[in-house]
Amino acid sequence: MIPDQAPRTPFETRRGILKLCVAGIAGGLTGLPAVARDAPARQPDVPYEPSPQPIVNKMLQIAGVGRNDLLYDLGCGDGRIVITAARDYGARGVGIDLDPERIAEAKANAKKAGVEDKVRFVVGDLFEADFSDATVVTLFLFPGVNRRLRPELWRQLAVGTRVVSHIWDMGPEWPPERTEIFRGRKIHFWTITDARKKAAPR
Repeated sequence: MIPDQAPRTPFETRRGILKLCVAGIAGGLTGLPAVARDAPARQPDVPYEPSPQPIVNKMLQIAGVGRNDLLYDLGCGDGRIVITAARDYGARGVGIDLDPERIAEAKANAKKAGVEDKVRFVVGDLFEADFSDATVVTLFLFPGVNRRLRPELWRQLAVGTRVVSHIWDMGPEWPPERTEIFRGRKIHFWTITDARKKAAPR
């Protein structure tokens, strides 16, 4: 983290260690991609804190999410970003989170929202997951996690894929194309370009 930039949030006071395991999608919804199973468990990178619903709405608006999109939320928590994208914008979505409890909650929320046929939630490790089919990626992680994930975003995502992050950027190596301050919080936006694909690790 960057102490002089970090807002004081429940991140700083929340304690406890999440029980982690890694699994994935196999079969299920037509047109939703698979994610590898049975990776070893590890400790979480980021404690759970959901984005407020108005921030979720603004992130999806900034990304221009629509019916033709496949959105991945990396660190999906209770699934609200994926569910909102499906319910309000007609998109398909996949949520990945290390915590099985959060994934169970997300599945229950998707059922309640009536979007089970459009979404999938997976217990999984962001650094092991295949999200290459995404047209939109959403994030609410820590700065160091974003920067570790950045080369993988460049490597996996197709040119034109949109990336949106709540609060944290990707470091000076990838400045955002657009930053908005909404209700006191920053929302950053990028698109994958040919130049970024060429800079990606092989």
